[in-house]
Amino acid sequence: MRCDVRVSVEYLTFGNYGSSSHTLFIRTRRRNEPPLDKGMIPWLGHALEFGKDAAKFLTRMKQKHGDIFTVRAAGQYITVLLDSNCYDAVLSDVVLLDQTSYAQVLMERIFSLDLPNHNPESEKKRAEMHFQGTALTQLCSSMQNNLQHLVTPSEMGLKVSEWKKDGLFNFCYSLLFKTGYLTVFGTEKNNSAALAEIYEEFRQFDKLLPKLARTTVNKEEKQIASSAREKLWKWLTPARLDRKSEHQSWLGNYVQQLQDEGVDAETQRRAMLLQLWVTQGNAGPAAFWVLGYLLTHPEALRVVREEIQGGKHHRPEERQKNTPVFDSVLSETLRLTAAALITREVKQDKKIHLSNGQEYQLRRGDRLCVFPFISPQMDPQIHQQPEMFQFDRFLNAGGTEQKDFFKEGVRVKCPSVPWGTKDNLCPGRQFAISAIKELVSTILTRFDLELCDKNAKLPLVDPSRYGFGILQPAGDLEICYRIRS
Repeated sequence: MRCDVRVSVEYLTFGNYGSSSHTLFIRTRRRNEPPLDKGMIPWLGHALEFGKDAAKFLTRMKQKHGDIFTVRAAGQYITVLLDSNCYDAVLSDVVLLDQTSYAQVLMERIFSLDLPNHNPESEKKRAEMHFQGTALTQLCSSMQNNLQHLVTPSEMGLKVSEWKKDGLFNFCYSLLFKTGYLTVFGTEKNNSAALAEIYEEFRQFDKLLPKLARTTVNKEEKQIASSAREKLWKWLTPARLDRKSEHQSWLGNYVQQLQDEGVDAETQRRAMLLQLWVTQGNAGPAAFWVLGYLLTHPEALRVVREEIQGGKHHRPEERQKNTPVFDSVLSETLRLTAAALITREVKQDKKIHLSNGQEYQLRRGDRLCVFPFISPQMDPQIHQQPEMFQFDRFLNAGGTEQKDFFKEGVRVKCPSVPWGTKDNLCPGRQFAISAIKELVSTILTRFDLELCDKNAKLPLVDPSRYGFGILQPAGDLEICYRIRS
């Protein structure tokens, strides 16, 4: 999934919240401010519970306080907004609600990257130019060709009709990561060993990403992360990357932007790792959840297979256009697993209005967080049985997309927010959707795929990943597969 640096890094999360001027005095709630919940532990407040399982903690706070409240966490006061119908209006203020300062902190913590002069708006415009229209068509075509190359028997080390076991998460993540790497970065196409090494180092790094963001890595984990970063930086030296082809022009433009900003060669390498995570860190896990839900819901799998089979004679660019059931499955999967936390720094005291007209005051120096996973995505007043996978939730009886969802009689603007809010939509969302659908379609048509244990259930989510985009599982789902003859 492709997002610009600001949009993607702001979706990570907080952890080591940092010092705050508020720690110097006793905080009390002022008139028109949201309910204040400081927790029982001085200074630390709710930091441990928040970091351990943000969804569980914020759900509890919502039940206690409603759609807006302020909590204390390690000296920082965080106002959490869970009224989805006012997200766009509140977050549209980019002057008083700063998007960049905390993103800079996270870039340093996670990627050892300092880009003080970086212009995220310029990068976003460049990305939008290269992820739509003809450029998007060429990028998707390249992605499809790379995926077909990777699923050949020789590349997979399989004989035709030979069964193999794997974890579904590893199977999906590795295939889509390698596909995306070849498509966006354009190297190692004929070097399977190098591609496998890059993926393994990336996974070592990605596993520790939440702890890096929260600065909770121990000495051994810090060494593992540092080693993985160093190896990936070597692979991602801009001079090694293929930036000449037209369909990879986004990468060339990005490097050129860094050079125009006076960024040195070492920092350019580090920025490439950020872009690797931004472009490849979510699509693979999303594909895992799509296939995982299908394999554990036979009726959904049957209908999607029939729909894919019905379009297999169409040209590649046409196959994905008329798949209403598949689209509903993807929307439902993202509703259940897209869990980014959107963060802003409050630069000046600011009034905001909820969708019911209530007015609240945000205090300068606090942090504002929006968590669409809780609302609208898991809100039982919007979605019946929100914790359940219902493959036709986003499908009307006539086969068209279901767009009308209501809460207390009021139409919900967005029943799910997997790609960001109105003014900060991920510019690469169409490419990400295409990649996920192409992988799932390829696996369901080119492979015989089944659960090793026919009664197996999807693993639980890893709660430490709340706030970091698409959730990842705490375990894996064992599968058996073979390439069809």
